[in-house]
Amino acid sequence: MNGEAIFWPMLAQMALTFAIYSVMSMRRMGSIRDGKAKAADFRIPTVEPEASATVARNLINQFELPVLFYMACMMLFVLGAAGSFTVLVAWLFALSRMAHAYVHVTTNRLRLRRPLFMAGFVFTFVLWALIAARLIAA
Repeated sequence: MNGEAIFWPMLAQMALTFAIYSVMSMRRMGSIRDGKAKAADFRIPTVEPEASATVARNLINQFELPVLFYMACMMLFVLGAAGSFTVLVAWLFALSRMAHAYVHVTTNRLRLRRPLFMAGFVFTFVLWALIAARLIAA
């Protein structure tokens, strides 16, 4: 497998981030249109309508654990360790994040959301363990 394949799950994760930005914008505009908020409310959003608040929180999530994912993928690529298993784990991470985001911005059920978050956490940990194994073997 070509090591560059590691970039596809990274692009998928980035696409998710852009999608969440879009959903947040649409929900905020909807809140203004429905009279639940004024545009000025979003200057420094201390109180935000629930529909957009969950999306805003999910957007913050896209810059937490995924940062470790992006860095791990780049390191694995640079180390020449972005093989089939690594790419599979990276895809599993991206898919778990997509599922997590879907739950977060729709039902927001913690019983579903937490296991999906933990799956992404484990997949990221595995990527970092692969980096450590590669460095130890070198």
